[in-house]
Amino acid sequence: MKQIIALMASLLLMFSLNAGAEVLSPDVLVKSTSQDVLTIIKQDKDIQSGNSKKVLELVERKVLPHFDFGRMTMLAVGRHWSKASTSQKSDLTAQFRAMLVRTYSAALTNYRDQAIDYRPLKMAATDTDVTVKTVIKQPGGQPIPIDYSLEKQESGWKIYDLAVDGVSLVTNYRGSFNAEIQNNGIDGLIKILADKNRSESQDNKNK
Repeated sequence: MKQIIALMASLLLMFSLNAGAEVLSPDVLVKSTSQDVLTIIKQDKDIQSGNSKKVLELVERKVLPHFDFGRMTMLAVGRHWSKASTSQKSDLTAQFRAMLVRTYSAALTNYRDQAIDYRPLKMAATDTDVTVKTVIKQPGGQPIPIDYSLEKQESGWKIYDLAVDGVSLVTNYRGSFNAEIQNNGIDGLIKILADKNRSESQDNKNK
């Protein structure tokens, strides 16, 4: 009887997570997504051996829906964002998204049994912008703090920035993006991102 009750509780929990993911609190969203991804990596030998196609499929399916790439791109481009046309904003977002996907996918292929410590979330019921703090514990290495910035939207909580060891991802890119725009304009930045993404994509195909 206890086993049946436990099974029913598990099924109800799975249904609530799948059917109403948008109501998950930000800390639960980060933890459940991270644990889900890491569990898949541990079980998939192809991903562990560096199968880029399967890694990209995993990222597209499990990770990307929780990111607000539009806001991330806007923050990374900074003051030049308002000068960009609608078409340029769309192209910038697409290329920045592709670059971040490659970066995240490469990080996943290097996963080697690191553990994640999820810090308690300090949040008021009315908060719409929060930071979820985590720490990556590496065997034989220094722990790496990773903080996720999330905003509450109509569709649920979305990540719009993350800081690795105190360094913001969008702020880190802003300097190089601004320098490129000043030298070659917004189209110049779009081109350099597109060329880099194309080159990286070709390298992955040749592996």
